[in-house]
Amino acid sequence: MSHLMEVRNIETYYGPTMAIRGVSFDVSQGQIVTILGANGAGKTTILKTISGIMDPQKGSVSFEGRDIQRMDPDRVVRLGISLVPEGRELFPFLSVRENLQLGAYTRHDHKAVASDLERVFEYFPSLKMRASGPAGMLSGGEQQMVAIGRALMARPKVILLDEPSLGLSPKLVKEIFEIIVRINRDSGTTIVLVEQNANVALQVAHFGYILEMGRIVMADTGPALLEKDDVREFYLGIKDKGVRGVRRWKKRKTWR
Repeated sequence: MSHLMEVRNIETYYGPTMAIRGVSFDVSQGQIVTILGANGAGKTTILKTISGIMDPQKGSVSFEGRDIQRMDPDRVVRLGISLVPEGRELFPFLSVRENLQLGAYTRHDHKAVASDLERVFEYFPSLKMRASGPAGMLSGGEQQMVAIGRALMARPKVILLDEPSLGLSPKLVKEIFEIIVRINRDSGTTIVLVEQNANVALQVAHFGYILEMGRIVMADTGPALLEKDDVREFYLGIKDKGVRGVRRWKKRKTWR
């Protein structure tokens, strides 16, 4: 079966330290795919490898049948893959509008860019009211909205979202994820979502992967992962009464 994106056996290092160890997964057109794991599991490294920020020492990343591993990040963006990085990484002294317009730096269809800017403001009405103000004066939730809007301005086929709920209140997390679902539903934009909030991520994801120590150890649909005892206990903090002999995290090498 052909997929929009195929990641095969990638190994990426920070200096001598291997961060991801032979990771393979697929992303189908129009899906929300989530990658879950604890801090240090390698989730962000996967997104950096796909987006060209980091080069894998081994393995391949293909997008629409074309190998993109080791491709420069600007070329990856031009192909249709936009990264929303952890921590947002806005330009705090530029206005909200200027930060959003930077997402369209590869485009020359000015009328369409203006139309897409209005579409971003439809998704995030509070940004329109603050469009002329500096991005650094926004709340954390509004800065996350700018980061997502900036990615949308490139008209991507795939958005890579790195910890969009980080540091946000439960109310804002709910709002951000409702927008993520709308973007996916309205335009068919494929989304690869890295998250620590497993509950909210699996509720919106069509498919999910669990990452442990740089390896994929479990894969299934979002609803199916929500029902698995291991996921419920170790990621959602739910212990099902009456289930005996639950395998402990530290006592196993892989999940089964």
